[in-house]
Amino acid sequence: MPIFAVKTTASQERTVADMLASKEEPEIHAVLAPDQLTSYVMVESDGTAVLERLLEEIPHARSIVPGTSSMAEVEHFLSPTPDVEGIAEGDIVELIAGPFKGEKARVQRIDEGKDQVTVELYEATVPIPVTVRGDQIRVLDSEER
Repeated sequence: MPIFAVKTTASQERTVADMLASKEEPEIHAVLAPDQLTSYVMVESDGTAVLERLLEEIPHARSIVPGTSSMAEVEHFLSPTPDVEGIAEGDIVELIAGPFKGEKARVQRIDEGKDQVTVELYEATVPIPVTVRGDQIRVLDSEER
């Protein structure tokens, strides 16, 4: 089944994808608006004729990119990336949620299986290890850079 890329207005990918999905056309099988892909929506469809007709009705949908993609080319968009990806031991992070929100800390240990990070609070008189979810921190400074 061919997958087509539809060019959209920037920041309107989700709107275009929702509108395409709501049309209930039998020729359209799936619509994907990955966060990593700006200004494009991926559409699994039998052909471009139905897409061209629908794009005339949908605001923010611009055009169909010539050519097709295969499932192998888009499947990396389908698997979620862990929140701890891109975080390394020794990184300086800021806690953005929870009871220590706003505190700075250094990453001590990363548990990718549980998607958790153990950090040590910076300004604490006594070093306190705190384990938080990967989505509760923001990297400020990385030692790798």
